[in-house]
Amino acid sequence: MVLPVTLLILTVIILIAVKIGHIYKNKINFFLEGLNRGFSIIEVRTLWQCASACELADPVSLFLSLPELTKCISQIKHKAEVQASESLQKLLSKLYDFRTKTEAEADKKRGLDSTRSLTNGQKLRIILPGKGVFASEIVNNGREIIIRIPTQQGQITVEGTEWIGKTISVYLWRKEDARYVFDTVVTREGLFLGKPSLFLQHSANLVRTQKRNAVRAKCHIYSDLYILTEKTINYSKVETKPGYKCIIEDISEKGALIRIGGKGVPNIQIRLQFQLQNKLVVMFGVIRTVEYNEELKQSRLHFECIHIDDIMRNHVLSYVYNILPQSEKEIFDALSYTDEDEKADAESKEDENQNETVSARMEQEVSSSIPDYNTIKDTTEPDDDYSIEIPEDDSDDMEDTL
Repeated sequence: MVLPVTLLILTVIILIAVKIGHIYKNKINFFLEGLNRGFSIIEVRTLWQCASACELADPVSLFLSLPELTKCISQIKHKAEVQASESLQKLLSKLYDFRTKTEAEADKKRGLDSTRSLTNGQKLRIILPGKGVFASEIVNNGREIIIRIPTQQGQITVEGTEWIGKTISVYLWRKEDARYVFDTVVTREGLFLGKPSLFLQHSANLVRTQKRNAVRAKCHIYSDLYILTEKTINYSKVETKPGYKCIIEDISEKGALIRIGGKGVPNIQIRLQFQLQNKLVVMFGVIRTVEYNEELKQSRLHFECIHIDDIMRNHVLSYVYNILPQSEKEIFDALSYTDEDEKADAESKEDENQNETVSARMEQEVSSSIPDYNTIKDTTEPDDDYSIEIPEDDSDDMEDTL
């Protein structure tokens, strides 16, 4: 008898669990979807309130459809105005923040596909072939893109008429998004709001581009190679004894391709020491991979630089830059400038956050310093132990005084 009763109880428990799971299925799926998308519990709870208030058939659609979210916001806004509900106003504020976040995320994934989406004030880095890299910004975006006359180091080095008809490459860093590049043609030059400007054709071919990678330059540099065995590496040490002879076949500030005799070994730490245009360069790093040529009995070592002195890095960069073809130099410069724009954007955002924090702290301090007048004792009320004696009327004295 005990066994059937136990089975009956387990069956009832399972049925109850299934029933509860069915009842709360939508809510469970909604919360799982929200958490999987990186939202906090508080954010998911807020969105569930929105979905319930709007009676969505599929609450999860809030995560998938901006129109559904906008529809819910519209309904809650109407209810908040009719009911004058403070809680609904708070929910509405949170939903606006969520929609902004969702739109930003969707925009990042989608990216730009046309220059028509660029905004005024967007910084531009422009390559005019044979003339170098110029700085400019968008002053108006309509039927054409209007930009201020491009400059180099703050100076107009190429007059507006010389740009007309030229095909240019435009690099830009879009705030909180990515780098883009597009080619276009300068159609005309003229004044816009009283300032010299260029007019560009729109482009529907914006291409995302990466950060400036280390540019490798072909070379033939004799170097000494030293295998590092010490646990603590002295980066300031310069070897006076000769090492293994090798040839550097290409180089960048991030590494090199090295040719040696014999069979190389990967994953070992080495020091490269060589002269570059009569200047000493020492690079520390790791051999990542090895290509062995059985016929020549030689190896090519792919070397990743882990440490290099800043001055020596600049020697390498200067060497690499000077031997690049002009067209590659211009691309290198344009990408470097967009890196600077990204850094400036990040610093500006950090400053804004700090200012907001300081402002909030000041507001809090001011609020806490305002006295609560309900708790202040009314000092104008007479004390029971204090009285004023009023003298009897003396008309004669008053007449004398008058």
